[in-house]
Amino acid sequence: MNIDDLEWQARSLGGIPPALVNLLVERGHVELLVQAATERGEWFCARAAARELCAVEDFERALCVVEPFAEVGWQPAHWVAAGIMLQAGRVEEALERVRPDDAGTASEYVCRDFAELLMKAGRVDEAIGVLTPHLGRSWILSALVEMTEGLGCDEQILELLAPLAERARNARGEERWNIDDGFAQELQAQVLERAGRVDEAVQVLGSDMAAGHFLVQNTVTAYAELLQRNGRLEELRTLGTGAHAHLALPYYARALEDCGRAEEAVVVLRRFIAADDSPDRFRWPLMELLTRQGRIAEAVEVGQPVFDDHDVCRLAGFVDLLVKAGHFDDALAILDERNALFIEEQSSWIQSTRMWVLGEAGRFEEALSYAATLPTDLYRLTLSTAWILERSGRVEDALELLRSDAEVRAWEVAHFLVRHGRAAEAIAGMPTLADLRTDRQRRDAALRSHARP
Repeated sequence: MNIDDLEWQARSLGGIPPALVNLLVERGHVELLVQAATERGEWFCARAAARELCAVEDFERALCVVEPFAEVGWQPAHWVAAGIMLQAGRVEEALERVRPDDAGTASEYVCRDFAELLMKAGRVDEAIGVLTPHLGRSWILSALVEMTEGLGCDEQILELLAPLAERARNARGEERWNIDDGFAQELQAQVLERAGRVDEAVQVLGSDMAAGHFLVQNTVTAYAELLQRNGRLEELRTLGTGAHAHLALPYYARALEDCGRAEEAVVVLRRFIAADDSPDRFRWPLMELLTRQGRIAEAVEVGQPVFDDHDVCRLAGFVDLLVKAGHFDDALAILDERNALFIEEQSSWIQSTRMWVLGEAGRFEEALSYAATLPTDLYRLTLSTAWILERSGRVEDALELLRSDAEVRAWEVAHFLVRHGRAAEAIAGMPTLADLRTDRQRRDAALRSHARP
């Protein structure tokens, strides 16, 4: 193995990718992961194997798996090794292995990882000290809040959050629009809530909403979620039907539904759709609600004005809702009813989606007959057809189809084999890392060529 190969794996999910590794873990193939890590230099396999070996307290073997990666200078392997040592009780050795020379000047990414290691070692104050110089960055602040949950240091975290929340609270009035700690207010409320101070969290964030003392829309969403979690229906009604309805009304509607007042939720959503200057933003929560209530015809009626939009996301989401609810014929009818321009623009999506709906409905022969009518260059047609064959019990036919298409990636064939109890065959059939890199370069070049005007 070498750094170049390891960086390629990490950058492009090359080699045996996480999706295949996760399946191998689920099926209990730890020894195959160890073998792939040792013989092929597969980093994702090494990392997962080490985790699974630690779960059964085989720490020395876990270290043996990752140390060769560390020896070539692969920094992520040093962090995994430190985590193994920590679990094995070798705390000082673990910390010294990855301790930054100066937490004040080290990168915030290194500090975040080192702080997490310190937290696991029970050195909470030291971990907080490592992160403190970087608390101006929102993601570091969020990481601090997340990793200290349940450690009994909420008051200490609130002291750190207070000046940052105040800075965010005043940013709009001072016309500072680009501060990185704009999420501090919602984090402050989050810590207050988990500390059992829900009334205070509601009061502080509610006052900020009423006065307009916040910078980012996520703060409104966080307040709505806080109210919904804690059953504060009256405050949620005020928020959801007021100036922030475009963000908060869906939360109020869902809270009404959860309280057994679904019809009230339908009424209020319909009222906003009828009266708002941008009614389409309220259609989706109403469509979801009506679908959950089994009122499919009404949901379709609500969505009709946006189903032929150039943006296919809302239609795709609704088709997904229908399929999950078992309304396959309704989903197919929605696809069939699109206008000619939409069908022309979204032909690939419609074709792929129709195959998927038919497969989910168990109408396999119909799906295969439909697939035979589609353009052979339809994106992932082979994979979709193989999925239909597999679901219908024609496993060998599906495998033969996958292997016959050079555009199907090797790991996808391997994933199929693992699903059918042929894990050793799957890994043995994987090309070398060098061959996989060459194949990726070929695919990337083809994509670039296709993208040129």
